[in-house]
Order: sequence, then C-alpha cells, then structure tokens
Amino acid sequence: MKGKFIRQTVFPLIAAFIWGSAFVAQYLGSDSMPAYAFVTVRNFIAIWFLALIVLMFDIIRRRNPLYERDYVNDNKELVKGGILCGIALGIAMNLQQFGIEGSGAGKSGFITTLYIAIIPILGLFLKKKQPFRVWISVVISVIGLYLLCINEEFTVVTSDIYLLGCALAFSVQMMLVSHFVQKVDAVRLSCIQFAVAAVVSAVFMIAFKQYPTFDMIKASIGPLLYTAILSSGVAYTLQIFAQRGTNIAIVSLIMCLESVFATLCGALFLHEVMTVREYIGCLIMFSAVVISQIPTKKEVMEQ
Repeated sequence: MKGKFIRQTVFPLIAAFIWGSAFVAQYLGSDSMPAYAFVTVRNFIAIWFLALIVLMFDIIRRRNPLYERDYVNDNKELVKGGILCGIALGIAMNLQQFGIEGSGAGKSGFITTLYIAIIPILGLFLKKKQPFRVWISVVISVIGLYLLCINEEFTVVTSDIYLLGCALAFSVQMMLVSHFVQKVDAVRLSCIQFAVAAVVSAVFMIAFKQYPTFDMIKASIGPLLYTAILSSGVAYTLQIFAQRGTNIAIVSLIMCLESVFATLCGALFLHEVMTVREYIGCLIMFSAVVISQIPTKKEVMEQ
C-alpha cells in the first residue's frame, strides 16, 4: 500500500508542482521565442533526456538479475501506445499555446484543467464508475478553479474553443496512458510519446511558419531546459507511473493543483499579486483533493 500511495499521491503532486512552476519558465521563454517553436524545441530536448533515462534503467536491469518487471514486454503495444499518447499530447500542448494567445493565462488555466471533469464523464461511457466522493471533489475543484483563474467577466471567444479541445485532448491522453501503462514500460512509453508529440509540434510550427533561430534558442535556453527536462521529461513520466494501477480520476484531481502552484509561483517569482479570491480558490482546491483521498469503508476493508 505504501508503493501505491507514493504512485497515486506523491508522484502526481510532484508533477503538478513542476507543471505549475513551468508556467513561469514558459512565460519567460515566450519573450524570446514564438509559441510553436518553443514547444517543438522543448519536446526534442525532452526526447534526448528520456532516451538517457531509458539507457540508465536498462543498465540497472542488466546489473540486477533480481529486478522484476511489473509489465509485459510487448513492443507492439509500446509503439502503439506511444504513438496514440503522443498524438493526443502533441495536439493538447499546441492547442493550449494557441488558446493562451487569445484567452489569457487565467482563463486558459481554468478551461485546460477542466479535464478533471471530462475524465470521469468519459469514464462513464467506458463503464468505469467513480465513488461519490470523487464526483463531489470534481465539483468542488471546478468551483475552486473558477475562483482562482477567472478574475473578469467570463465571455466565450474563439480561442476558448481551442482550449476546450486542449482539455479534451489531455483527457484522452490521460485515459490512453492509464490503458497502456498497465502493459508496457513507463519510461519507454514516455520517450516514444514525446517523440511523436515533437513531430506533431513541428507540424504546427511549420504550418504557422514559426521557425526557431540559434539566437532565439540561446536567449531561451534556461526556460527550454527547465520545461524540457523537468516539465516534459520528469513530470510527464511521473504522471505515467502515477496512473499505473490507480484511479485516473483521483490522480487527475491531484494533478489539477498545477493551477494552484502556477499562481503561487507567479506570485513568488514574477511578483504577481494574489487576491483574496485566489487564496480562497487555492484552499477550496486543496480541500477537494483531500476529500478525494478519503477511503470508503469498502476500500478500508480491502486494505
């Protein structure tokens, strides 16, 4: 149970913090590089980092004959899963960048993180029912997100449609990860996923003619390395580990705390002033996550 707690709670919490702090890096990087060029370069750097991680894990496995895999070594499923997850992730990341330009960071964060509501709804179509506390947590989280992210009159504009598509794509990516991570190696899945996401990003970059130059990369090297290694390489890999053998709806509730960490990091590093409304939103979201972690009587008996 200790291992499951770490995967289901600690891993997504760390991922949420990294993603939240990465908003600062993305904000700083956007000053020197076009959006799609930044995402593309970031993803290609992530591939090399993850390839090194795969090599490191392989060395550990070869040197430790007692090491046991908790997955089936199925290369066909690995490639299939990496491609499907990568397409969904690539579409989500670039739709988010496109939507941010027209909707602003606050509303973008709110709409993007609506995957916490979309995932359990999609699960109903797959006959995956959620405990009542999860639905309560989802409703509370959406309220907290609204207070945290929306500080102006909420009006729907064209870019919001792209962000809704982004939220749906992230939901699909998470559900695909939950399916394939039960069968294949998590780090290899993450590596292939980002290889495909990098190609998808390159398509967006070429379509919008946002080509990076050496001077752009040099000026944005700090934000690029932070988002590529920590946000893409580490956090998304932790997400994959977190979703192995756990409830995807509960994991997504914890990961939606990225909006809280993004706001806190913005206040700390970018000197953005938080309002009372935003503090209340943070507290509400944290309470929703706590509620989602309370086990039912049946779950306690199973422990």
